[in-house]
Amino acid sequence: MSRTNFEQLLEAGCHFGHLRRKWNPAMAPYIFMERNGIHIIDLNQTVAAIDQAAEVLKRMARDGKKILFVGTKKQLKELVAQKVSSVGMPYVIERWPGGMLTNFPTIRKAVKKMATIDKLTNDGTYSNLSKREILQITRQRAKLEKNLGSIADLSRLPAALFVIDVLKENIAVREANRLGIPVFAIVDTNSDPSNIDYVIPANDDATKSVDAILTACCDAIAEGLAERKAEKGDEAAADDEEKAEKPRKERIRKVAKKEESLEEAPAAEEAPVAEAAEAPAEEAPAKPKRTRKAAAPKAEGEAEA
Repeated sequence: MSRTNFEQLLEAGCHFGHLRRKWNPAMAPYIFMERNGIHIIDLNQTVAAIDQAAEVLKRMARDGKKILFVGTKKQLKELVAQKVSSVGMPYVIERWPGGMLTNFPTIRKAVKKMATIDKLTNDGTYSNLSKREILQITRQRAKLEKNLGSIADLSRLPAALFVIDVLKENIAVREANRLGIPVFAIVDTNSDPSNIDYVIPANDDATKSVDAILTACCDAIAEGLAERKAEKGDEAAADDEEKAEKPRKERIRKVAKKEESLEEAPAAEEAPVAEAAEAPAEEAPAKPKRTRKAAAPKAEGEAEA
């Protein structure tokens, strides 16, 4: 079942491209027609591209991978933050910090610095500082939170990048291409789709257009996360069942072992008796014959008496 349809995208204004004089010839396969000097995007291809991208994003979410969303346009900041935060994915809605992907360890140091400031503030280490120093630290913390707060939980490079405007976020796209990270992007008629792995041809300026596409993709990610949670629940239930079954199996094993020992004991006792019965009786030694001693001759005095 398709996650979007032609009518929804048409109502959201996804079909409006840029002026003809601003177009990129590489987008010719995705353009349906020209009207009043404006290119019209083929929404049938947009529907198919959204479905394909949504399935891949769902599979990534089910595997526990992170997708980094990038949308720094002023009119789209709140929308991107709202949609993406609902599925627990990282996002960048302020200026893209150069080297965020190619120099990721340095970015992680900045995030750890923000966590260190929070820790020292909570334990009272900064309580003895002057007001000026505390104000400087607070401003530094606010700046880090603004630029890097949304990626604080991103401990490793993202598995994919989702870009709203390819031209505006060209640095992010180049960094992802250098590292081999797949790129999902909403591509308008003035952009080059050659460096994008999953092209979604649509209007990347209108809020309704971006909202419709982000809703479909975020719903797919939410489904993937739900399936992952269900799989973990099944695994946990199986582990609990195995743990509960283990004592019973151990008792059965002990009882069986005891019965075997009882069966072997009588057999061991009867074996010597049987051997004794089967062995030939030994001949008793012959008793020595008693001999009568000869009577001693009587003395002469006794004879006469």
